[in-house]
Amino acid sequence: MIARIADRSQIAEARRVAEALARSSGFDAIATGRVALVATEMATNLLKHAGDGQILIEPFPGANDPGLQLIALDNGPGIADLRRAMEDGVSTAGTPGTGLGAIRRQSDEFAAWSRPQRGTAILARFGKPATAAGVLLGAVAEPYPGETVCGDAWCFAVAKGGPTLLLADGSGHGAAAAAAAETATKTFAQTARLEPEAQMMAIHRALAPTRGAAAALACVDLGAGLVRFVGVGNIGGAVVTGDGVKRMISHNGTAGHVAPRIREFTYPHDGEATIILHSDGLSAKWDLAAYPGLVASHPSLLAAVLFRDHRRGKDDCSVAVMRIGP
Repeated sequence: MIARIADRSQIAEARRVAEALARSSGFDAIATGRVALVATEMATNLLKHAGDGQILIEPFPGANDPGLQLIALDNGPGIADLRRAMEDGVSTAGTPGTGLGAIRRQSDEFAAWSRPQRGTAILARFGKPATAAGVLLGAVAEPYPGETVCGDAWCFAVAKGGPTLLLADGSGHGAAAAAAAETATKTFAQTARLEPEAQMMAIHRALAPTRGAAAALACVDLGAGLVRFVGVGNIGGAVVTGDGVKRMISHNGTAGHVAPRIREFTYPHDGEATIILHSDGLSAKWDLAAYPGLVASHPSLLAAVLFRDHRRGKDDCSVAVMRIGP
């Protein structure tokens, strides 16, 4: 959910939305209070330092219980010295200067990225993410404007070939698209024993009773030093290594209906790799060179900044990022 912040009346609305999602995720009163405080601080900071902005409030898969992440995004002047800005008492707006410090203290996981003329992104997470050793995940997924459910979905598993990320974009939008995407993620989770091509074929068959979906999965084969990618339909994929950004290839089609070719492509990696998958609700014209240091930041911040600047606005939009390191 997006809480847009343009005036002081929207601070209370952001807090209310965050509290409601925390309760629906099973958070107790103390944890819900922490979430509400962070939402308030984020919204206040957006008004004071950037004039306006937005807060993405989304669940993420937790190790035991569902987690919640809040990401504040703006297109303001940026923060010249992030490390100093997080010290209590430091402010450029004549305030007590406790906002970022309070957000960091209340969060289970905190990250920030900011550059002059590129704005700022602040992440606060509550709960422990479900992941694997050496893997860091992040994502944002927002529905078509006016819809209450998102027709895109993502999923992670340690599959037969290695850590694997899936993104599915149900055809169209709304409940039927969400049902198709959910079928894709459930089938993916149930077929982790299969090789990537076989997994995609299983997803294709499972989607036959639905309206279908674009789907892509990226498996990082650590032993072979390869990213194994299988895509059907319009899912954007890229692998970022020390050699730069390589765009990955999906075949035309709709999983569940027409998929004339389900084929694996491989891309080398050097032991560290960042995988970016996104639906066609995000323009593919993004260029990481325009965002110094972003690829090394938390994957949720990378996903959120691309969402902020390159969302088309006429479809569901999702960006999922997986970083593999030693």
